[in-house]
Amino acid sequence: MANKGNKKRRQFSLEEKMKVVEAVDSGKRKGDVAKEFGITPSTLSTFLKDRAKFEEKVREASVGPQRKRMRNALYDDIDKAVFAWFREIHAKNILVTGSVIRKKALNLANMLGYDNFQASVGWLNRFRDRHGIALKAVCREDSDRLMNGLGIDKVNEWHAGEIIKLIADYSPDDIFNADETGVFFQLLPQHTLAAKGDHCRGGKKAKQRLTALFCCNASGTEKMRPLIVGRSANPRCLKNVHSLPCDYRANRWAWMTQDLFNEWLMQVDARMKRAERRILLLIDNCSAHNMLPRLERIQVGYLPSNCTAVLQPLNLGIIHTMKVLYRSHLLKQILLKRHSSEDQEKVDMRQAIDMIAAAWWSVKQSTVVRCWQKAGIIPMELTDSGPEAAASEPEIATEELWHSVAIATCVPNEINFQDFVTADDDLIISQDLMDTEVIQGTEAGENTDEAGSEDEGEASSPQQPKITITEAISSVQKLRQFLSTCAGVPDAVFGQLNGIDEYLMRKVTQTLVDSKLTDFLQTK
Repeated sequence: MANKGNKKRRQFSLEEKMKVVEAVDSGKRKGDVAKEFGITPSTLSTFLKDRAKFEEKVREASVGPQRKRMRNALYDDIDKAVFAWFREIHAKNILVTGSVIRKKALNLANMLGYDNFQASVGWLNRFRDRHGIALKAVCREDSDRLMNGLGIDKVNEWHAGEIIKLIADYSPDDIFNADETGVFFQLLPQHTLAAKGDHCRGGKKAKQRLTALFCCNASGTEKMRPLIVGRSANPRCLKNVHSLPCDYRANRWAWMTQDLFNEWLMQVDARMKRAERRILLLIDNCSAHNMLPRLERIQVGYLPSNCTAVLQPLNLGIIHTMKVLYRSHLLKQILLKRHSSEDQEKVDMRQAIDMIAAAWWSVKQSTVVRCWQKAGIIPMELTDSGPEAAASEPEIATEELWHSVAIATCVPNEINFQDFVTADDDLIISQDLMDTEVIQGTEAGENTDEAGSEDEGEASSPQQPKITITEAISSVQKLRQFLSTCAGVPDAVFGQLNGIDEYLMRKVTQTLVDSKLTDFLQTK
């Protein structure tokens, strides 16, 4: 008789467990799923009960997908610190060997106060297994090439090989690029020289900055809603504000973090799932992008490191055009406030968010397509961009506007409009961890997503009174009356005004209907 006690117990990897859970979610009967994967009903029930743990591990990417056991390390804080360091190094394509990891583990253990910790080969193997890390031998030639940076040969190789494979199954409508940029949102023209080249790692200027994430497709037909990251979770200027032309998040440095980027990715993935679409998303490998969640409808393609200046469409003129439009709007605000004798020239965060979003939506489709073509990702024949499309955006009138403001605000002669536009191009947009920051994160549970205090970084403008819907309708009527006295108003302006009027009328009508119904029910 066979001894049942000798039957080897089967272990499942995290990836296999998630496949079982997904099969049940797809609508299959539990009995059929158990037979398909060769498991007992009790094992299936255990997987379903522990699904929250599996999903958390996948979302955090803290264990490799082939990992079969989720037991914590003996020195869990050392393990977390070493893995946090490894992710930063890996994101920068820096060569790492097993001996380097062991030396770093000893160093971090010493900083954490562990004198008896030994970074043995056995510890290294267990560390690799826990996190699904494969350490490959790299010849000296490859190592030198990585350390010296990637040149034009790598760009040509990517154009000729990898990108062709990536885009083969996607139309230009479904190929996207996402990237972040920093913005000194309160920067005035006369302070351009002081801001130029500032990385803004902290200090007073950190209160005057935002980080904005933009995403658009290769055909220029779809620009996603921007994500703006500020310092203040509940700024005074956003009090009673329930709708914004962007998504807003906050942390103490106004940086993009892994958690914020992954949250944004999951939201995009959910939208694509509802729309039954599959898209390709091209991104760089900055530290906020290096540990992605599990995605169903998004295939992520990484641009080669050190080549984003020539391969990333958003970096080839799209973000620059957005900043040109934003700074132009800012100049108009400054000129208008000076004409009306207002003392406050700076904008608050709410005004800045509105202007950044407006600038983003105003970037023309021809500009977007041209930048994708410049990156070599889509062929020139896909569009019919003529000579007029190649004209600078916005129009030359911006230079005249700059000249007027520069004289009024005493801007030095050596500063021009392009200096004003590019003053914040060198801002840090994501966090690079140092050893001390790694330790702080494991010892004190410090969270880089923790936002600053309520009013940090805001212009000291008085709180605006709440506007009623009746006042809003009256303002639209006044605006319509004003436009009727102007000559040559485009039909599109009247169309937009009609859209606003219709929205407000629907809202006030629904409010009146609801209140009447409530009054009727109360009298019964």
